[in-house]
Amino acid sequence: MLTELAALLSIGLVRGWGEVVPSWIPVIGGRRVPPMVAVVPAVVGGLLLTAVSVWMTLTWVGVSDRMAYENGWWQALAMVCITPIALWGPIVLALAYAYHVRCRPARG
Repeated sequence: MLTELAALLSIGLVRGWGEVVPSWIPVIGGRRVPPMVAVVPAVVGGLLLTAVSVWMTLTWVGVSDRMAYENGWWQALAMVCITPIALWGPIVLALAYAYHVRCRPARG
């Protein structure tokens, strides 16, 4: 459930509801989202996901303890299925930067 929430919040960095709260939400609907309210959690989440990716890579190269698999095929399947997650952290950091650049106040 936590990964689904993180994915939905990441979508908010590129969609309109990440800049203005949808009008159907009571009390705060229609208000502008302060940029740092979105950027700070995105950067923290991106750094945490990047740390997980580094730990995962260290496990694969044998620096850290690895999970025992029945055979090499199961290990290969796990690596193929999990590898795209390693890109999630850097992508969230890039989205947070793009959101920050897009939403910062215009200079004189």
